[in-house]
Amino acid sequence: MATEIHAPAFPESIQDGTIATWHKQVGQACQRDEIIADIETDKVVMEVTAPADGVLTQIVKAEGDTVLSKELIAIFEAGASAAVQAPAPAAVASAPPATQAAAAAGPAARKAAAERGVDTAQIAGTGKGGRVTKQDVLAATPVVTSSVSPAVAASVPPLVPGERIEKRVAMTRMRTRIAERLLEAKQSTAMLTTFNEVNMAPIMALRKQYGEKFEKAHGVRLGFMSFFIKAAVEALKRYPAVNASIDGQDIVYHGYQDIGVAVSSDKGLVVPILRDAEAMSLAEMEAKVGEYGRKAKDGKLSIEEMTGGTFSITNGGVFGSLLSTPILNPPQTAILGMHKIQERPMAVNGQVVILPMMYLALSYDHRLIDGKEAVSFLVAIKDLVEDPARLLLEI
Repeated sequence: MATEIHAPAFPESIQDGTIATWHKQVGQACQRDEIIADIETDKVVMEVTAPADGVLTQIVKAEGDTVLSKELIAIFEAGASAAVQAPAPAAVASAPPATQAAAAAGPAARKAAAERGVDTAQIAGTGKGGRVTKQDVLAATPVVTSSVSPAVAASVPPLVPGERIEKRVAMTRMRTRIAERLLEAKQSTAMLTTFNEVNMAPIMALRKQYGEKFEKAHGVRLGFMSFFIKAAVEALKRYPAVNASIDGQDIVYHGYQDIGVAVSSDKGLVVPILRDAEAMSLAEMEAKVGEYGRKAKDGKLSIEEMTGGTFSITNGGVFGSLLSTPILNPPQTAILGMHKIQERPMAVNGQVVILPMMYLALSYDHRLIDGKEAVSFLVAIKDLVEDPARLLLEI
């Protein structure tokens, strides 16, 4: 029985999406709940799954096409067999070799082969019945990075030193939206950044002493992020303006702390939210951050997990950044930047001591937060991190 496959229902904040990838082509068998397509939106990649065991009989929206919420994208035949959709053996056998190869390659595979200037007849297929898939083409041919047309790409000689090669690709929807939001934040806020530094020795000693027991008890490693989230929650309680947002001519004060933690993914930086962080333990924070990191890597973060937030934290230190000015994530009015831990000579009680130090940066919207309040907030985080016992005692 023919079944229509529609795009998922998009949240109100998302107007449309783009077909990023068809994992199945016309005539290929699908199992129930198997991923058959990815739809990329401004925020996340949404998966479309097969409604039952059967065969994809028609693709209505090709890769790169724009789709609306619940729009028809394909036709599916439940219970059908891939063999029914494939060309008859006699017809294939009587066809010339080149025609057989073309018939055995799906639309996505043929498109990829054309872009690389190769013949699918020269590629061994791993799909059902020897069908050449897009993945087969990508695996068998290097990406052509020259500025010449695909028609002559195959004739381009191997690269040699001194060649000036260019490649032009379109931005993904997610990267485009990230660019728009960053530019909007710079243009629509009175952003200012204040800096401080924190001695990480106390937390490092605590992790060394209790890290193994913590992992055995809770099943997660004790990292640095949970301490900064905990310190941010306590500091936000003391300085509510840093946890507020601007809505037109109104200031919205939030009586809860939903902390966004920036996570890097292949498609760009995403900021999933730890909701009600004030009620979470260090172990719960570490587990949630780890879960979000895995989901971001696999493209599994949902819209709900990235919507909202009253304050954000980003850690450029994991990539080696020593100092930076993080950009606000509107409508939030502040963001904390963590950086690389580096041993530096510090003056302690008149003596020079080598300590593991980290620079901290707080970017804030000066329309709402005064300099004194921003500096005091950052000093509060510094004091709490340098004396972890105060986090437990909330003093």
